[in-house]
Order: sequence, then C-alpha cells, then structure tokens
Amino acid sequence: MIALEHATKRYGRITALRDVSFEAEKGRITGLLGRNGAGKTTALNLMTGYFPPDEGRVTVNGMDMLRFPRECKRLLGYLPEKPPLYDEMTVREYLKFVCDLREVLPRERERHVAEIAELCSLTEVRERLIGHLSKGYRQRVGIAQALCGNPEVLILDEPTVGLDPMQVVEIRELIRALGKEHTILFSSHILSEVQQLCDSALILHEGRLIRSFDLKSGEHEGRIRLRVSAVGNEQELLTAVRSIGCVQKAEKLPAEEKGVTELRITGKAEDERGRLTDQLFHLFAAMDAPIRRLTAEKDDLETVFLEATAG
Repeated sequence: MIALEHATKRYGRITALRDVSFEAEKGRITGLLGRNGAGKTTALNLMTGYFPPDEGRVTVNGMDMLRFPRECKRLLGYLPEKPPLYDEMTVREYLKFVCDLREVLPRERERHVAEIAELCSLTEVRERLIGHLSKGYRQRVGIAQALCGNPEVLILDEPTVGLDPMQVVEIRELIRALGKEHTILFSSHILSEVQQLCDSALILHEGRLIRSFDLKSGEHEGRIRLRVSAVGNEQELLTAVRSIGCVQKAEKLPAEEKGVTELRITGKAEDERGRLTDQLFHLFAAMDAPIRRLTAEKDDLETVFLEATAG
C-alpha cells in the first residue's frame, strides 16, 4: 500500500537513511523499530511527503509521491511524535479545521467529526479547549486529526510516548481497533508494544533496514524454525534432515516417548524446491517415519532485535 524504494536521505554530511526499501502492506499493522537515531522518524517524514528522498522514491497505492503528491497525501493520515494541536481551539473546532484542510465536503463535516470523536472516545470532551486536556486525551485528538478525511493509511510516530500505563493501554486498544479498517505503520522503541499490536516488524539500524520479521508466523528474512516429532531412528532422521538444501541447522531434543525422535530445525522458509514444511513431509513419508507433531517456534522479538542491532 505504501512503500519506500531504495530511499536515501542526507542532512549535510550525515546520511540518515541508506538505500532503504520496505512496504507497509494493505490491511496490516507494521511496526518500525530501532534505537534512537536509527532513522525511524526520517523514514516516516519521507513516506508522508514532508521531505523528498535524495535517492529512490515513495509510492502510495502504486503512485509516486513526487509525481502525484496531492493524490498520495489524500490517502495518508499522520500523527507526528508531537501532535500538531492548537490549545486555544476546542476539540470540535480543531477537528472541523483539519477536515477543512483535508477537503472534506462542508455538508459532511459535522457528521464526520462526530464519528471520529466517538471512535477516539472524545465525545465527552468535544467542547473543551485542547489546552485543558490531559496528555492522554491530547494524544487521542492527535490520532483523531490523522483520521480526518478517512485516509486508507495511518502513519503514527511514537503514539504512546510520555503516556502513563493506563493511557498506553487505551491508545494501544484504539490502534488495534483502527487496524481492522486501515493500513497502519507506526514507529516505536517499545518492543512489547510492537509485539502486541503488529502483524510484522521492520528493524532499522544506523540508517539501514537490517531485519524484517513476521510476528504471526515467527519468520524473519525468509527463515523459519520448526519443531518436529516423528517415529523413527534418531540418527537416520537427523542425517536425512540435514541433507535438505534449505536446512541451516538441525538438532536433537530430549524425546518424550520411546521410538519417537524430537528435532528442532532452522532453515529457509522456502527455496526453489518449495516450502521447508512440504519438503519435510515428503522426506519423512519416503522414510516411512510418521510425523506426530510439526509446529513452528516463533522467535522472540526482543531476541531478534538485540541480535540484529548488536555492535
């Protein structure tokens, strides 16, 4: 839905992003992770059209951001780390103002503002000045302004920073609800937040994309780890599994039952001969070794992040 393609961004002598390519897919919540200074905010600024890339390009629904800026930005809603709020306005006045900027038809503004206020749990404070709101409510108003115009893509920069634990829970629930109808890309340095909310995670380090990680399957960079329980000779099965080209590592585990072999297998999720799981089924069937159990073991996001950014 929205993608960076070989994007590079420099600030004078400092290169903030180096040849970065990734896509936030339609209907998914994607987390952008990295230490401070990794390039997360720069990547989001490029994707929202705030800055142009020095090299590469940004596409939204297949359209080039530089060639079709108006059409692309109609599809985007953006919450920067510091929400662009006007303290002297009421919540309703501010959202109507943003709707005006986003070219929502005048006859639809009141209804649209009411729907957004209800979705973001702001109905009770619609007539209050933004300057009198708590940090949690101000963050909700920031998300609400990103929803004005009903964009297909939401880009959120550190949406829970500075909130107390209860407010963090509330904002996470709001993001989870929005993810049912919107493509969401958000940056965070809180691993537990990404683990709970996202379908996939991208890890930036020193301006480069160094890992992509599917949080549902546990696969990252096309790798997968499986645990297999099968009836058969331990050494024969281990030797046969290690002969599969896409298997990178196979190790024995303590068996829970006599005559049953337990193995942990790490390898490419798929190669030119198909998926690793399919190859294992064919191999064990040929060896007359019935599989009792085959499960994917998910990598822990914290482990992946620390390994990726070590040194």
